[in-house]
Amino acid sequence: MRLFEVVKKPIVTEKSSRAELQNATYVLEVSDTATKIDIKKAILEIYWAQVSSVRVLNTREKFKQGKKGMVIRKRTSRKAYVTLKDASAKLDLSVIKI
Repeated sequence: MRLFEVVKKPIVTEKSSRAELQNATYVLEVSDTATKIDIKKAILEIYWAQVSSVRVLNTREKFKQGKKGMVIRKRTSRKAYVTLKDASAKLDLSVIKI
């Protein structure tokens, strides 16, 4: 798997922003087939940051009622919580992928 295909996009919420400031932990949406080792290598290659730990979780499929009784399905995804070794280091998540 190519390293630029592993990390899809950052997830920016209140919870992820708080974790970023307190623990230097970043929340990223990753590929469904990516392993912890792939994620660690991709962060090192793309952002030049040493990774302390990687936690991965799969989100479940969610259903929501739409207009006129229509059921809207939110797809499943995979998240990775990446903690950096150096707490003062920051990831530049605006890196343009080619």
